Amino acid sequence: MRIISGKYGRRRFDVPTGITARPTTDMARENLFNVLNNFIDFDGITALDLFAGTGAISFELLSRGAAAVTAVEMARTQTAFINKVKAMLADDNLTVVKGDVF
Repeated sequence: MRIISGKYGRRRFDVPTGITARPTTDMARENLFNVLNNFIDFDGITALDLFAGTGAISFELLSRGAAAVTAVEMARTQTAFINKVKAMLADDNLTVVKGDVF
């Protein structure tokens, strides 16, 4: 998994083999954020990432200046990975919630 842009841009994290979710591809994430950039200024926003999976979208939001992101994921292996990357980045602006969105 790679963070594309922002303060954490170009940082790479190896997704453990036990995780069944696949990170959103770089191309899909780049296209998503290119579109969103036309409508949203990410500096200082608060965001909610439902079905967070590997947290790729959450970390991209933080990297681009989001003030706070809450990532909700049901699988324990995925939340453990998100928390591991959060610790590596030393970014306290991410809240990880292990729970069912429904």
